[in-house]
Amino acid sequence: MLVSGTALLLACVAFAVYDLTTFRATMARSLSIQAQIVGANSVSALLFNDPESAQKTVSGLKAAPNILSAGIYTPAGQPLATYWRDRAGRVLPLPAVSAGQAETYWLTNKEIALVRSIVFQGKQIGAVYIRSDLNEMNGRLTRLAGLVFVVLSISLAAAFVISSVFQRVATRPILQLAEIARIVSREKTYSVRAPATGNRDEIAFLIQAFNEMLSHIEERDAALQSAQQGLEQRVVQRTAELEATNNELEAFTYSVAHDLRAPLRHIQGFSVALTEDCGSQLDATAQGHLQQIVDSTQYMGRLISDLLSLAHVGRQELHLQVTGLGSLVQEVLQDLKHETDGRNIHWRVGDLPFADCDPGLMKQVFYNLLSNAAKYTGPRNPAIIDVGYGSVEGQQVIFVRDNGVGFNMKYANKLFGVFQRLHRKEDFEGTGVGLATVQRIIHKHGGRIWAEAEIDKGATFSFTLETVQKDGLQELPVLVLEGTQ
Repeated sequence: MLVSGTALLLACVAFAVYDLTTFRATMARSLSIQAQIVGANSVSALLFNDPESAQKTVSGLKAAPNILSAGIYTPAGQPLATYWRDRAGRVLPLPAVSAGQAETYWLTNKEIALVRSIVFQGKQIGAVYIRSDLNEMNGRLTRLAGLVFVVLSISLAAAFVISSVFQRVATRPILQLAEIARIVSREKTYSVRAPATGNRDEIAFLIQAFNEMLSHIEERDAALQSAQQGLEQRVVQRTAELEATNNELEAFTYSVAHDLRAPLRHIQGFSVALTEDCGSQLDATAQGHLQQIVDSTQYMGRLISDLLSLAHVGRQELHLQVTGLGSLVQEVLQDLKHETDGRNIHWRVGDLPFADCDPGLMKQVFYNLLSNAAKYTGPRNPAIIDVGYGSVEGQQVIFVRDNGVGFNMKYANKLFGVFQRLHRKEDFEGTGVGLATVQRIIHKHGGRIWAEAEIDKGATFSFTLETVQKDGLQELPVLVLEGTQ
C-alpha cells in the first residue's frame, strides 16, 4: 500500500505540475491574444488622440470575467483609456518593457499581468497593459486535488484488497516459516516442521526444502550428540589415565631422586676423605680429577634437591591462607643476605597486595625469582631489582624486574621447561629446575607467569594469582635496600 500510494502520489503531483504549467502558459497566450485585439482596435484612437474611441475599445473586455483591469497607454506612458472590473480602480503606471521586446508577462500569487506594445507601420505608437486574476487556475488546482484524492483513495483500497489476498496466499506461509526458524534457532528443536500449503508454487517448494533441511539437521544432531557423549566418556577415561600416569611419574621421580641421595652422599664423603687423607700423595692431575668429582657430586646434589622440590610441589595440596605478599618478600630478602653479602644491590620493594595462597609455596616463588635476579645481575654495579604490583589489561600483576644480562625472547618458550637453560653453566650456575617449579606453583594457584627481556638490558618476570585481593594492599612504604660492596 505504501509503495503503490507513493508511486501514485508522485505521478499525480507530476501530472498536476505539468497541467498547471501548461495552463499558465495557456492563460498567458489567451491574455496576449486579447491584448493584440485591443491594440489593433486602438491604432486609430492613438493616432488621432481619441480617448472616447479608445475607451469603447478597452471596455469591450468586460465580456471576459477574469480581467481585473486593462489600459491603453501613449508612447509617453500616459493612460489614454482604462478599464476596471470593479469600476473603482486607480490608474496604474505602465510597467517598463525591455527594448526590442514586443511583449512581456509575469505571474504573482494573485494575478497574471501582460504588457504588449502597439506597433503601426514599424513604429511603436502605444501599449496595452492587461491584468487577469487566477480564479480559473485556482479552481483547476482544486479540481486536480480532488481528483488526486479520489484516485489515491480508490488505489489504496484496491492495494489493500490485493495485499490481503496476497498475504493469505504468500505472506502467511512465509511468516509461519520464519516463526518455525526462530523456534529452531532459539530452542534447538529440530523435530518441528513448517506446515505445507497444499499448493505447487515457489513457496511450497521453499517449505518442502526447509523441512528436508530440518530432517538432515535432526539426524546430524542426533549423531553429534551420540559422538559427544562417547567423546566425553573417552575424555574422562583419558584424563583419569593421564592423572594416574602423572602420579606414577611424580612418584617415580621422587623415589629415584630420593634413592640417589644415599649413594651420592657416599661418593661425596669418600671424595672428601680421599682429598683430606691422600691429597698430598696425588699429583696435580689426579687432584684436579678428584676436585671435578667433588664439584660434580655437589651439582648433582643440588639437582636432586631441585627435582625433589619440583615433585613435592606437584604432590602437595594447597593450604590457603590470607597472606601479605610483602612480608614474604621481606623474609626472602633476609634469607638471601648471605648470598648477596658484599654486593651493591638496590632492592626496591613496592606495596604488594594480600592474597589467599599457600605461604610456603609462594615464599618459594619469590625466593627463586629474587635469587635468579640477584644471580643474573652479578655483572652490574649497582644491581637494581624491583618488586612491584600493578594492573595490566584489567589483570592484577606482581612483577620482579632487574637490570641484569637478560635473554633472547626468541627462546622464551623454553624458559619454564625442566633442565632448560638460556645461559652457559660456566657463566651462571643453576640446574634449570627453579623456574619450572615456580610455574607449577603459580598454576596450582590458578594464575599464569610470563617473562619479558632483552639481551644485556634486564628481564621482568610477571605473574597473576586468582586470589589476589585488589583492595587489600599492605600499607608499606617502598623499601630500598642497598648492599655493601
